[in-house]
Amino acid sequence: MAHHHWPLFDVEVRTPTVTLRYVDDELSLALADLAAKGVHDPSWTPFLHPWTDEPPQDFGRKAMQFHWRCRAELAPEHWSLNFAVLVDDEVVGSTGLNADKFVVQRTFETGSWLGQAFQGKGIGKEMRAASLHIGFAGLGAQEATTSAFEDNAPSLGVTRSLGYEPNGFQRVQRRDELGIIH
Repeated sequence: MAHHHWPLFDVEVRTPTVTLRYVDDELSLALADLAAKGVHDPSWTPFLHPWTDEPPQDFGRKAMQFHWRCRAELAPEHWSLNFAVLVDDEVVGSTGLNADKFVVQRTFETGSWLGQAFQGKGIGKEMRAASLHIGFAGLGAQEATTSAFEDNAPSLGVTRSLGYEPNGFQRVQRRDELGIIH
């Protein structure tokens, strides 16, 4: 079904294993349900904004608000494009591309997460590669960045394997402690 009022709902990218589908309301709720089952060990967080620390019963409302806000604020120079990641039509995670001043800088940042049950199976690398394809081939970007905490070995491994180059580090607050992101 073509969505002539919001064509992004028709955006879908397929690889041999994963499908990236622009997040509509139904997918937003499916992502919230998946996140409520667990994204990481609760003793630490891989996220700069620790959204998984919220009570799981709030995930649905907060996911909807997040995706609505991203749609409402979308503009050529500033955008967040969020995709549900599906394997065999099952929602397994999310990946996003974010940009500010894109028209001039032609740079975007990637971010992603997988449900715990789907981690360690190569899905993360394939979905990140698909995100890069959207940014470079689809949107004409010239640079992609990403970041991860220094103790997030799986994310940093995907980053290295896809050719990102080190771009320094930053000292940030991680929950109530110091965190280093690369």
